[in-house]
Amino acid sequence: MSQDRLQKMRSESGHTIYTRKNKKKVERKLELTKFDPNTRKREVFKEVKK
Repeated sequence: MSQDRLQKMRSESGHTIYTRKNKKKVERKLELTKFDPNTRKREVFKEVKK
């Protein structure tokens, strides 16, 4: 993955994932619903500063 488009995302429980973002089209911070293995549920992952 290209390092300039790589975004760090964290859930409420503290689990961290990395994803890519198209900065030309998306100007707001990302919020994705993904599976969190810490809580074993679907959680909202929010974009945080690297």
